[in-house]
Formats: sequence, structure tokens, C-alpha cells
Amino acid sequence: MRKYLIAATLIVAFATPALADEVFVMLDMTTKKCVTMATDPGDTKKFKMLGKYPTLGEAETAMHTMTECK
Repeated sequence: MRKYLIAATLIVAFATPALADEVFVMLDMTTKKCVTMATDPGDTKKFKMLGKYPTLGEAETAMHTMTECK
């Protein structure tokens, strides 16, 4: 049983960083609303980048404090 627990722990430890993606907080210039995106859009006329965060939770927390998003 202990062997399986150690193996599962190692698998999770090595897989978690590989699954981590960056989340972008963008201001949609046409609607003037903030959105989160998994990829950085290249359209700088429609979107303004407000920040890049390691997790969706951190991005959403930061959106609540940004003046552009209120």
C-alpha cells in the first residue's frame, strides 16, 4: 500500500507543473469589460492586456481590484 501511495504522490508532483497554464486578464475595448483568456490575443486594437497570472483564481482575484474592471 505504501508503494502505491508514494508512486501516486510522485506522479502528481511531476504532472502538476506541466498542467499549469498562464491566464491573461484582458480589457475588451469594444464592451469595456474585463475577460480572462487562456491565450494572449494578438489583436491590440480590440484587447488591452491588464496582467498575466499563473492560475485562474489569481486572475479573477486581481480583476476585482483593477479599476478598469469595475
